Amino acid sequence: MMNSIDIKQKDKEYVAATYARFDLALTHGEGSYLYDAEGKRYIDMSSGIAVNTLGTADPGWVRAVTEQLSRLSHTSNLYYSEPGALLAEQLCTRTGARSVFFSNSGAEANECAIKCARLWAAKNKGSEYFGIITLKNSFHGRTVTTLAATGQEVFHTDFTPLTEGFYYAEAGNLASVEELLKGKKCAAVMMEPVQGEGGVVPLSREFVLGVFELAEKYNVLVIFDEVQTGNGRSGYLYAYEAFGKAPDILSTAKGLGGGLPIGATLFFEKTHGTLGAGQHGSTFGANPVAAAGALHVLSRLDGEFLASVREKSEYIISALSDAAGIVSVSGMGLMLGIETVADAGAVISECMRRGVLVIKAKTKVRLLPPLNIPTEALREAVEVIKSVAAELANK
Repeated sequence: MMNSIDIKQKDKEYVAATYARFDLALTHGEGSYLYDAEGKRYIDMSSGIAVNTLGTADPGWVRAVTEQLSRLSHTSNLYYSEPGALLAEQLCTRTGARSVFFSNSGAEANECAIKCARLWAAKNKGSEYFGIITLKNSFHGRTVTTLAATGQEVFHTDFTPLTEGFYYAEAGNLASVEELLKGKKCAAVMMEPVQGEGGVVPLSREFVLGVFELAEKYNVLVIFDEVQTGNGRSGYLYAYEAFGKAPDILSTAKGLGGGLPIGATLFFEKTHGTLGAGQHGSTFGANPVAAAGALHVLSRLDGEFLASVREKSEYIISALSDAAGIVSVSGMGLMLGIETVADAGAVISECMRRGVLVIKAKTKVRLLPPLNIPTEALREAVEVIKSVAAELANK
């Protein structure tokens, strides 16, 4: 096995320099613990940016993936395969959705949602109704179209012209949404229940329910981007459940595969059947191995498991909210943002030095631990974060 220095050198020489990596090369893990090439242990409080739902090398997940890998690793979507069919059934049964399109990532799931919304509007309102309202401070992906959907100018600067037809409303401001619905020919309103890359900022219940009312009034769709909030991360199977209203389209990815790339776009009653043969596709969508991993993840996300996510969330918020050096804690479930007195980057670096891996969301420290993180590991990590935040605040 290569040492950390060799891994970093090889990466810098041959991998495109698109990531500002931490000075850390990870080689293996077990559950909520990760290890570098020299054997140092870290508590994983980021889970691959909300991907490793069950931590690393979870025995049940590994078994499900390995068994499928030994049977059928891939088949094109010209044929039927069992894991994809069963996964679609589970997603529909547990959400009330009518059908699912599988892809490989959150950006692709959002691309599909946008295409479906525009096609629905063309069929039901006219082809000129292609506008999509998103929220300022949102993040929907890095393709040219999902960059256009992202309501942050910083992501647009270097890649214009972007796909046209996206308009940005103020999060929390229903008047801002209605103004755009009145003035633009729109197909849908698209929003994240918690703006993750935007600083882990949850949308209020009043605002979300107000958007549903406006969507009905102006005959547009509601799209929930649950790429990060979905699959138990919010403490619900999908965060829309917290509002008691299902969207017309839901996109998800990240934690669904538990460590393998998979995206899903769920179509509810209003949009079911909108996309027909040849109107969308994906070579690797519903890959049998990724689908088997996702099936196992969903099988674990029962009521008791989701309740434990909410309990862990309450513990973290309670432990950190009034701690020295911490200004506030925001978010939902095990998707939390910590505003610290000290620079978030400095807090993250010192936590890493002390064996706790946390990441950043704008100016906040972001926590995205495995959903099944043991209480002992969680408490140890929280105590490190508290100590670091307090110590750095006094420097």
